[in-house]
Amino acid sequence: MPPKRNPLNLNKLQLRTLTLVQVLANDERSAERDPDTGEVTISQLPHAHGNHVHIGAFSVSAKDASGLGNPAVWTALSRKGLARTGPGTAVILTPLGLSYVTGLSEQFVTESDH
Repeated sequence: MPPKRNPLNLNKLQLRTLTLVQVLANDERSAERDPDTGEVTISQLPHAHGNHVHIGAFSVSAKDASGLGNPAVWTALSRKGLARTGPGTAVILTPLGLSYVTGLSEQFVTESDH
């Protein structure tokens, strides 16, 4: 039997936010990986300007990125062991958070045109 899709029952906002943080975690300019723990620290989350947000090399609708600034999303992701907030505005993505399959990465992440 194939593994259950979304086994932690994340809601749509939590899934979108986790997907965006996974993209940031794979961007060397945005993230720093701890080789001992496998965690990735993103020192600062991007903010919307106009109707979009730049996530690494991608441009994402500000509406789709609304979870980045939502404390309830971070509480849920932390409770489920996927991510936690760090010092200041940092976010720490756990190995489980890095490997969690959201199924959304191709849905709303497009190359930025500027």
